Amino acid sequence: MSPSETKSIVTLSLLAAFVDGEKHERERAEIKRIAEGLSQADGLNLPTLYQDVLMKRVSLASVAGELKSPEARQLAYEMAVCVCDADGTQSEAERMFLADVRTSLGLDASAAAFSQKAEEIAAVPVAATAAAASVPAAMPAAPKNPDTAELDKSILNAAILNGALELLPETLSTMAIIPLQMKLVYRIGKSYGYELDSGHIKDFLATVGVGLTSQYLEQAGRKLLGGLLGKVGGGLLRGLGNQAVSSGISFASTYALGHVAKRYYAGGRTLSTQMLKDAFSGVVKEGQSLQTQYLPAIQEKARTLDAGKVLSLVRGA
Repeated sequence: MSPSETKSIVTLSLLAAFVDGEKHERERAEIKRIAEGLSQADGLNLPTLYQDVLMKRVSLASVAGELKSPEARQLAYEMAVCVCDADGTQSEAERMFLADVRTSLGLDASAAAFSQKAEEIAAVPVAATAAAASVPAAMPAAPKNPDTAELDKSILNAAILNGALELLPETLSTMAIIPLQMKLVYRIGKSYGYELDSGHIKDFLATVGVGLTSQYLEQAGRKLLGGLLGKVGGGLLRGLGNQAVSSGISFASTYALGHVAKRYYAGGRTLSTQMLKDAFSGVVKEGQSLQTQYLPAIQEKARTLDAGKVLSLVRGA
């Protein structure tokens, strides 16, 4: 892809991020931080793009006009869909926006089919059964003393899996990371007797500093600007050796979410907001230091993953 096409794909993703007008200020701040971070690494003036989108100085028509190749148009649409689905199923405003994107980019029915796949991933419940979501999360159902060594093992395995998904070039693989993180928090809470619904888990992630839309933008943006996202065939093998793309963000954030959730629910949910943020920040650094150690396991896991079965992977977690 040309630099102008890459820029347009990122711009379309930012348009998708703000189309429903309901982003919390902390999510907007995270998206701005990510735009600034990505621009430092890749020479694009993404902070300016961020401001252009917020100030409505760019239009869908102008962005679409810069996307010349069929591959770039398809990838742009896929990223826009995943941005809209990152924080849950699409709102009416998001559905209308994506319909306009399909028309503007001249995409066929296969684009709508991709949107349906993304919606199915976004709609997977965090609980194994829908009944569990109706149980209040304020108090544990019964005190539990889980096997902490087994919990630690499950957290590490989840971090390795999400690190591996980060290496795959397909957009849906990147999108799967967030629901898998939510399911991990759900299982940890349940192990201590708490039945959590998706709303509680989203609040927990937001409290520690993990925005859903912003996290997807960071993961996908790094893969796109690193030349991996959207590639097939040799894309995976090239990605395995590319440390700029395999930054370990997904490994470290999943590792930190698991261990902070374990600390939080084991302690009866008594940690303050600031304590949770500080704990998460500290454990992320620990996860980043461990990523090199577990990189071979992450790479091996990536080789075994079937990107066509992402929905089954999320459902079965």
